[in-house]
Amino acid sequence: MRSYALIVTICVSLVIACGRSGLLSDDDGGIADAKVSAVDARIADVGGSVVDASIADAGSRVAIAAGGAHACAILDTNHVKCWGTNSRGELGAGDTSDRGDAANELGDNLPKVSLGTGRSARTISASVGHTCAILDDNSVKCWGVNYRGQLGLGDKDGRGVMAGQMGDNLPRVSLGTGRTAKALSAGDEHTCALLDDDSVKCWGANSLGQLGQGGGHRGGQPNEMGDNLPKVDLGTNRTAKAISSGAHQTCALLDDDSVKCWGSSIFGLRGGAPNEMGDKLPNVDLGTGRSTKAISVGGYHACAVLDDDSVKCWGYNFDGQLGLGSRGNRGDGPNEMGDNLPKVNLGAGRTAKAISVGTYHTCALLDDDTVKCWGHNGKGQLGLGDGHDRGLEPDPMGDKLPTLDLGTSRTAKAVSAGHFFTCALLDDDRVKCWGANSSGQLGQGDTNSRGGYPNEMGDKLPAVDLGTK
Repeated sequence: MRSYALIVTICVSLVIACGRSGLLSDDDGGIADAKVSAVDARIADVGGSVVDASIADAGSRVAIAAGGAHACAILDTNHVKCWGTNSRGELGAGDTSDRGDAANELGDNLPKVSLGTGRSARTISASVGHTCAILDDNSVKCWGVNYRGQLGLGDKDGRGVMAGQMGDNLPRVSLGTGRTAKALSAGDEHTCALLDDDSVKCWGANSLGQLGQGGGHRGGQPNEMGDNLPKVDLGTNRTAKAISSGAHQTCALLDDDSVKCWGSSIFGLRGGAPNEMGDKLPNVDLGTGRSTKAISVGGYHACAVLDDDSVKCWGYNFDGQLGLGSRGNRGDGPNEMGDNLPKVNLGAGRTAKAISVGTYHTCALLDDDTVKCWGHNGKGQLGLGDGHDRGLEPDPMGDKLPTLDLGTSRTAKAVSAGHFFTCALLDDDRVKCWGANSSGQLGQGDTNSRGGYPNEMGDKLPAVDLGTK
């Protein structure tokens, strides 16, 4: 039986980057600066259960996470396979060789990630240089780059780059006495976990307040994790339902369906100094009487699915990623949020089931199981057969924004926007990815981008081969 991967992005990944200002390379779809990341949809609330962003769990045991230029899937066997770039060990293969950019590297030839004797994965989150998973015993393991302590292992040594670093030799992340994880989200240089008591802990880089702990990185030195790692102060009697980490920013969906965000954004810094968290940290204003079902943090923008299944996006908007038919940013000036923040026009009668935010583009899974994407499209990541951005002008939105062609009679169960690429889980449980492919992140056995020219989508776009075992 073939193993397939499931993606649900209601929120991540999963998933912050500062515009096309030279920090990112549009030419090859790779990362030109380690501080820039696109983590798809990193937040989710599916049927009352919390799963991480880029990933999924819609009643299935399988999941997929799209990161910067790599992706990882939990198969229906609960084993993990990763493909794409691997220069920092993010594939967990015990080497630094990319997978998926050449023939015969996928399918049964794509190795499983060794998580330890008898261990399998429940959820997974992929970022630019590291990957984290919640295991079947609700513990957490992370691998890849670790120079800011983002793996949470009390040192700065990378894992997964050489033989003998994975499996039983890969330590679990210490979350505190008796604590386990319900969800996690890997940001650029930091990681956050939603714990079993509905509290949040974050570790890794903290120069911009992304850990919500004031100054100082956490997780790269001894005695910084476990009971010594403080919980994020979300406010009096407040707990979290979901968590989403971007490059230098973190957002939480709280138990009262409000949203709080901290770290760096175009709105300034929050959480990097005393007295900026807890009750002093304001909720994101999304409108009178509105509450939030899900949120996704991407580049320097974020989107939320509201209680009426509409979508609102705010933040950086140079490429139309807010879907407002204009180029102006939202949220960095007075009177731009709340009732003054327009809803995204998804088309007549259309609402959203899920949302996923990439670096400069956004994708929504609609109520009829179709997918629409808008924003930057330089590598075909919108899947519309051209390289034209959408969302900068009113006309290309609403009914004039095409739904994606996923193949004859095919619809989507979920969608996940990564760096300059996008993946969807189809109704037949196959996965298709399009956009940038410099490191094989589309899983096609080559480095050819897809989705930016006619006849590259639909039945012409092959599904990712994840093997038969």
